[in-house]
Amino acid sequence: MTDPVLAAAIAQIEQARAAGPKAAVRTFFDEPTFTATHVVHDPETRRAAIIDSVLDFDQPSGRTSTASADAVIAYVRAEGLSVDWLLETHAHADHLSAAPYLKEQLGGAVAIGAAITSVQQTFAKVFNEPASFAQDGSQFDRLFADGDSFDLGELAVTVLHVPGHTPACLAYVIGDAVFVGDTLFMPDYGTARCDFPGGDARALYRSIRRLLALPDETRLFLCHDYLAPDRKDYVWESTVAAQRAGNLHIHDGIDEDAFVAMREARDATLAMPKLILPSVQVNIRAGHFPEPEANGVSYLKLPLNLL
Repeated sequence: MTDPVLAAAIAQIEQARAAGPKAAVRTFFDEPTFTATHVVHDPETRRAAIIDSVLDFDQPSGRTSTASADAVIAYVRAEGLSVDWLLETHAHADHLSAAPYLKEQLGGAVAIGAAITSVQQTFAKVFNEPASFAQDGSQFDRLFADGDSFDLGELAVTVLHVPGHTPACLAYVIGDAVFVGDTLFMPDYGTARCDFPGGDARALYRSIRRLLALPDETRLFLCHDYLAPDRKDYVWESTVAAQRAGNLHIHDGIDEDAFVAMREARDATLAMPKLILPSVQVNIRAGHFPEPEANGVSYLKLPLNLL
């Protein structure tokens, strides 16, 4: 295999499956934003990570609340888990991250992909951010690159850089489970859009084919489910085999050019996510609000006739 990072991830998954207990996963689904927040932990040591958390946001009033995050906190405390990591798969455009609130309540380091710096640089121009806005990723506790690894208790973790939806997208291989962010949806819904600044349909194709080179039985945990027309229940877990056989956009046999043509044509018809402007301003700051102004209030910008 010519991809040593992928080879390491495959070896990790195979070893984890042979060793016994799987990574334990509990998912909290936020229907207003169709977002799945995953809490994954090592059953032996109870060390945990929270992936892609949600801060509730009422856009008409501009008010935030913490009901979604509080449900996660209650679960963590009831299960006696110790949170080591607050992991972001990317800077989301559809919900605000609750990472700072969860860190305050539970501890843990906030992490994202190292390419967040390019996302910050792009959106610093969009929102005309002040010179005081750091564009070096320093708002986060840790920036991960492709192939980085760490432990979650006795579970090995390998980081895969999977750009395309955004330049900074990561997948986290934790034990035998993979948390793929927005790269893939359920097979009956397809794949992520690539028309945000820095998106790239060819890069997404290659990222997904990399993920689908993992063992067939690998569990894939998705960040969103938008409820395909013929399905009644939300679902956020799939397998490599199911995606390869049935993903309507990228199943085996779909080549790169066909995927790119489909993805670009489809993206041209999609509306902007309703929370993209508030979400990105917060999420490029690791979930923190912009600095308060002289009256003590933080403000989010709405660029007119730009996007």
